[in-house]
Amino acid sequence: MSNTIGNFFTFTSFGESHGVGIGGIIDGCPPGIELDTVYIQSELDRRKPGQSTISTPRKEDDKVEFLSGIFDGKTTGTPIAFVIWNQNQQSKDYNHLKDVYRPSHADFTYQQKYGIRDYRGGGRSSARETASRVVAGAIAKLILKGIGVSIQAYTSQVGPIAMTETYETADLSLIESNIVRCPQSDIAEKMIKYIADLKKEGDSTGGIITCVVKGVPTGWGEPIFDKLQARLASAMMSINASHGFDYGKGFDGVSLKGSEMNDAFVINNEKVSTRTNNSGGIQGGISNGQDIYFRVLFKPVATISKLQNTVTTSLTETELKARGRHDPCVLPRAVPIVEAMAALTLVDLFLNAKATV
Repeated sequence: MSNTIGNFFTFTSFGESHGVGIGGIIDGCPPGIELDTVYIQSELDRRKPGQSTISTPRKEDDKVEFLSGIFDGKTTGTPIAFVIWNQNQQSKDYNHLKDVYRPSHADFTYQQKYGIRDYRGGGRSSARETASRVVAGAIAKLILKGIGVSIQAYTSQVGPIAMTETYETADLSLIESNIVRCPQSDIAEKMIKYIADLKKEGDSTGGIITCVVKGVPTGWGEPIFDKLQARLASAMMSINASHGFDYGKGFDGVSLKGSEMNDAFVINNEKVSTRTNNSGGIQGGISNGQDIYFRVLFKPVATISKLQNTVTTSLTETELKARGRHDPCVLPRAVPIVEAMAALTLVDLFLNAKATV
């Protein structure tokens, strides 16, 4: 079941980076949803490789082909199956890795767990698998849009270069105006240069993606082991290269006093609201009606073209200089993946809330 997410709206992904294709099966999608295939493809285009000078040069059209669950442009309520055919594999680029473990990759752990591994681009552990998540997430976003819920993510930090604005002060309409997907233009330029310079050096960098969700009503999420923030954290930490998660004030809140951190209750338009939103829209594991915002930390890309120490499968120490086509920074292409995983989490909680009313 490790390839499936959700309880009411379930998504199972399949496929490998250098296999015939990747895809997924969605079960539990309500019938009658207008499936905007143009929108779904546009979401895939935001994630696909080869879209800028600071991403991998691998060329994939990433055209999704739906196989079932749709009739006359609407969902039927039956399982939705889809596939994205791989077209630009260059598996020979990975022949030198057949008997070598790449530092900080899944090569060693997959070999130890399964006794076999697909060394071509990492196989199942490759970030290419996330294209399927974007398709499923786009469908989830269409459902959420119908009830007034919106999800926007953006690059807020690359290496040491961080935005000075928050999601409340930044112009989020500028997210897609640059190749790093940062809504603060002057900072975006510095981020792009930093990534480009590291790419020339054969190195990589990490950073932070911030995501804000608006329109979630009170009551989504469950107490104790199925808290809303726990579900979001689990979804975000399943993304390749993700290394941290916080929500609301998060780790920044440790420097605040309780009197500063607490969100005072107020009456706004005859409804209970809060004066601040340090809780990030979640209290007691349940949505409180305020904006939900969180951050996901991504580590530097593990595959670099600098010489590194490693070992072979026959237990010999050696050195490795990786070849192939890789991103020097995952963040620009990870933005739609973060949105997709948030959507899959929230649509499942939405259907759960409906079922328990």
